Amino acid sequence: MTVNEPQPVLDRGGMTESEAAALYRLMTWLSPSFPVGGFAYSSGIEWAVEVGDIRDAVSLQNWLAAMLADGAGFCDGVFLAQAHRAVEFCDDAGLRETAELAAAFVPSRERQLETSAQGRAFIEIARHAWNCDGLEAMIARCGSAIVYPVAVGIVSAAHAIRLAPTLHAFLHALTSNWISAASRLIPLGQTDSQRVLASLEPVVSATARRAIAATLEDLGSATFRADLASLRHETQYTRLFRS
Repeated sequence: MTVNEPQPVLDRGGMTESEAAALYRLMTWLSPSFPVGGFAYSSGIEWAVEVGDIRDAVSLQNWLAAMLADGAGFCDGVFLAQAHRAVEFCDDAGLRETAELAAAFVPSRERQLETSAQGRAFIEIARHAWNCDGLEAMIARCGSAIVYPVAVGIVSAAHAIRLAPTLHAFLHALTSNWISAASRLIPLGQTDSQRVLASLEPVVSATARRAIAATLEDLGSATFRADLASLRHETQYTRLFRS
């Protein structure tokens, strides 16, 4: 950095204004209070509880660790990362390819509803409350339905928020929502819920690192039981959740 270049403005905690803005926006967008309707979905966890696959904190932790590392968590992370990079590098063809593949890459009708409804809500709220230069053009370039991880990737890149913290925040929010759903089904107490979330921190971090390094060619899921849970949930007799 030369003496003529502007110096970043730091607060007393050593955070630049842009870093503070990025943190504020990520905490807002991926908060449970952000109105994308995440509370209405369980990603098949409701059926897993119904049949006894998930019955306590330990079985929940094991189920979610698999979903993160080898299922929807990793795949959604790859889609977010690819969408973010496509926007960052003005790769229109790459953005369209990512958006189209992400919309098709779901194992059940209910998971399709879950990710597409949340993606649509995220985009609409961003347009009205968190708009920025170029966002509308980036959305238009997708040319298809925008599912949730792609929506987060597009909006965060449009706001010049770096990929790594965005992806970590997204996977944390995804995990927290899964635990919240399970806590209403098992039931699971608040302390045990936090123990599960704490235990999954290294899995979230490792999944984020893999997703950042991956390409669309690396996509794949090995969580057949979770996919089956999502399919079975469609005909479950009593339901609290939409997926």
